[in-house]
Amino acid sequence: MPPEMLIKIFSYLDAVSLLTVGCVNKHFYHLANDNGIWLKIYSSCFQPKRKIWKMISEQAETLSLGCAALDDRKPGYWKREYIFKQIAAVKARVARLVKPVDPYTGLPCKNKEAMKSFGLSWIIVLKDKNGKEYAMEKAKLSFKDTSVTICWYSTNWPCLDILSTLKLYGVVPLFPDQSRVPSRNGPHWRSLVAEYCLANLTESSVAAGADKLVQLFILNPGLLVGLWKEKNEIAFVMASLHNHQLIERSILGSATVQYALPPNKPLLDDVDSQYGLHGYSLHLDMHGGKCTYLCGTLKSLFCIKGDVANEYLRLTAISLKDHTKHLPVGGTFGLSWETDVFKGNVKVEQLDQRSQWHLVQTTKYRSITISGAQLVSKQLWE
Repeated sequence: MPPEMLIKIFSYLDAVSLLTVGCVNKHFYHLANDNGIWLKIYSSCFQPKRKIWKMISEQAETLSLGCAALDDRKPGYWKREYIFKQIAAVKARVARLVKPVDPYTGLPCKNKEAMKSFGLSWIIVLKDKNGKEYAMEKAKLSFKDTSVTICWYSTNWPCLDILSTLKLYGVVPLFPDQSRVPSRNGPHWRSLVAEYCLANLTESSVAAGADKLVQLFILNPGLLVGLWKEKNEIAFVMASLHNHQLIERSILGSATVQYALPPNKPLLDDVDSQYGLHGYSLHLDMHGGKCTYLCGTLKSLFCIKGDVANEYLRLTAISLKDHTKHLPVGGTFGLSWETDVFKGNVKVEQLDQRSQWHLVQTTKYRSITISGAQLVSKQLWE
């Protein structure tokens, strides 16, 4: 078929379909980069439309400007401009949605709504020692006030012995359309959230516990890998993602570079040189699967200047020596897990100073939120 006819056919496609067609082969890719098609798409989305043309000269002037825009630009220019403009619009929408903040947790109130509106999901990509990649998309999500827990399970995990790395990505449609369900086959944007080393997993990682079927291993930050006891192969992978700037980290990075969090320098008190930060609140949210074990807020916390380092701070929320402030938690702690066929619960008998938590500070609201299981609890108890 002549290129002119193909370009005419492509001109009836929307942006998503046009990008998809461009992936068929090199010939289609060059034709789908046609500036005439993309200028029409760009103009319909981002330039104001005039309903009435009063003068023929205005029409001629507009036509001449359009021809100049086509002649002076390299193939694919208006395609790139359209994509960059769409990405800028997504960033602006993210900023609006994450602006309202919960006074107790210091975290955005509408995180869950924002994630759904962008069609946000998470995948893991396993890479073996030969460079071959295995993408795992089937996952079960659990939303909490302070975090999102994601569990990937499959019957086709690659052999653990050949794996070298695991990458966690946030995935969104390149052009989010709130009016329809995102298509898995359309163009998507990947944002690298974290990367982990799987080489010598059982020797280099911390064993978190076990039940009759699986043994758990911790990979920081915030990843649990469940291995079948009999085969020593992957049963599931579970990630606990804190809501602190989670949308930005899952959308605004790239496939190779993580989103760089803005600098967050704590404010020091000028009254006393030994007195550092004060007026903080600490929100604790401890849960395993659908079961919540502890949820509460501790207020009026402070720390000295020596306990502030690398954007982290040490707060004494509960003293181990003061038994009057201790509150027993009933039941047995456990982590629920599930695959296509099996499910279980790994019990945790006690929590001590070796237990790990995830700590995030938000200086503006003087609040700290803890969720999941990641960073040393010595930060909290003395």
